[in-house]
Amino acid sequence: MQNSHFNIKIFGIVQGVNFRFFAKIRADELDIKGFVRNEPDDGVFIEAEGEKEALDKFIQWCKTGPSSAKITEVKIEEGDYKNLKEFSIV
Repeated sequence: MQNSHFNIKIFGIVQGVNFRFFAKIRADELDIKGFVRNEPDDGVFIEAEGEKEALDKFIQWCKTGPSSAKITEVKIEEGDYKNLKEFSIV
């Protein structure tokens, strides 16, 4: 299977609601590698790579997030594959 890499920016109420914690759980379930971090603009940024089908599921999850999050916008850009080894919270 071909692997892909996506940069995902999520806006809304996504900080202080355990978004990063739940993103890591979902990424680990789907064998997604990369990282998630809070941004100064109150958004969340994710670099994610893995198999296309798994990434599609992960992106769908990002559009809703955990139940305490309120997502208003998700921006997705394809990036260069980096062969990341794990998914971490930074």
